[in-house]
Amino acid sequence: MGDLAKDIQSRFNHDKIKALINILYTANWLTNKQNAFFKSFDLSPQQYNILRILKGAEKPLKAQTIKERMIERAPNATRLMDKLSAKKLIERKPCDSDRRVVHVQITEKGLALLQTIPSDFNIHLLSKLTNDEAQQLSNLLDKLR
Repeated sequence: MGDLAKDIQSRFNHDKIKALINILYTANWLTNKQNAFFKSFDLSPQQYNILRILKGAEKPLKAQTIKERMIERAPNATRLMDKLSAKKLIERKPCDSDRRVVHVQITEKGLALLQTIPSDFNIHLLSKLTNDEAQQLSNLLDKLR
């Protein structure tokens, strides 16, 4: 990956349009890298995100709370949790007071799997940036949102 204009063989008439296309293109590039990484753990990045949310929780969480905390608010979060449950990485517990509510918690197997995944797996994706550049990029993205 290098210069956006060369990578997608396009010219841009406006720097803001180029920036927007670059964000989308880079997001797709990052997603592909993460998908490839997590494939060896039989997970998707979204499933990993759910496991991390549950690991950090002090108690079982409502499924809706998990959806709200996800980095990528996937409309298919229930299906993602179904797959994690089938792998015995999470377990669901019905709420006694409200049948519509399901609480979810990570299992020992889920915690063990997280232990095998390096916490700095993404750091190499930003290896071409200095710490100052990474901070500047983060600030610019915050400003954009």
